Amino acid sequence: MKKYKVCLVGIGAVGTEMIRLLKKHNFPMESLTILARSEREEVIDGDTYQVKVASPEAFEGMDFAFFAGTEGAKGASQTLGWEAVKRGCIVIDNGDDFRMDDRVPLVIPEINAEALKHHQGFIANPNCSTIIALTPLAALHRKAKIVRIIASTYQAVSGTGSSAIKELEDQVKAWAKGDPIAAEIYPKQIAFNVIAQIGSEKEPGFPSEEVKMLRETRKIFGDDTIKVCSTCVRVPVFNGHAESINVEFEQPISPEEARELLKQAPGVRVVDDLSANEFPTPLDCSGVEEVLVGRIRKDPSCDNGLALFVAGDNIWKGAALNAIQIAEALVAQND
Repeated sequence: MKKYKVCLVGIGAVGTEMIRLLKKHNFPMESLTILARSEREEVIDGDTYQVKVASPEAFEGMDFAFFAGTEGAKGASQTLGWEAVKRGCIVIDNGDDFRMDDRVPLVIPEINAEALKHHQGFIANPNCSTIIALTPLAALHRKAKIVRIIASTYQAVSGTGSSAIKELEDQVKAWAKGDPIAAEIYPKQIAFNVIAQIGSEKEPGFPSEEVKMLRETRKIFGDDTIKVCSTCVRVPVFNGHAESINVEFEQPISPEEARELLKQAPGVRVVDDLSANEFPTPLDCSGVEEVLVGRIRKDPSCDNGLALFVAGDNIWKGAALNAIQIAEALVAQND
């Protein structure tokens, strides 16, 4: 099997998990180079990695470049992404800078891997909440065609990065000690609270996270007629995004039929037995590659409607894992 020279730009929460998942998946690497803003050493699971300064020249001779910036730590692909492409490197970007660029496929491999056939050297990961919603919805969309999606998300702090994880930890410790609670990463205290705004206001009344779900859903499904309204909420959970989703379809589909379709869907695990207290939770999905789906039931508020609840590891399937699966799909196409 051919082996590839791989580089990783960014070594925060997503970058660290990319390294772990590249190993876990036995990705065919000839070498791994880590790039960041400063030169240093990083220790991950007992292994020491030399981090080099990111520059256009650093991509010479590389086959794949994973840009690992989270939503809260982006910008590297703006500066260096197309520079890497110019040097013959395939860029897979976790940031949101080029997701809606017509040159750039926006890919969830279980749904639209065929879009990779026309890439121009630059491929984008969708937003974490979009990936976690659409991975299970794709099978239902193929069967009955989605008309409208109403989603309420419950998003973990790891989606903002390692600094947000530390802020939640520090706030909980301060609360336990009776000390003052400082909020720096988020506009309000996140411990024992929920924040009904993720991102800055993108359109009147709509933060950027909610706009992303609309635009990215339409691009991935290739259908600009799908209606999407989401309310995206940050919750005091360390890892794992959950989402309550109501879906209206063009054709009727029963909960039983949906359950059977989802059991066969790639990247999905059905966890749905209310009588046994079985339903998706952030704790259950953390460190799991599949998106968990449950609470599958009829939505009586509209014709041809279903309601369901999903949970997925936002750092794995919502970011690092999806990027690696894109690279794996490209390797498979080359083979």
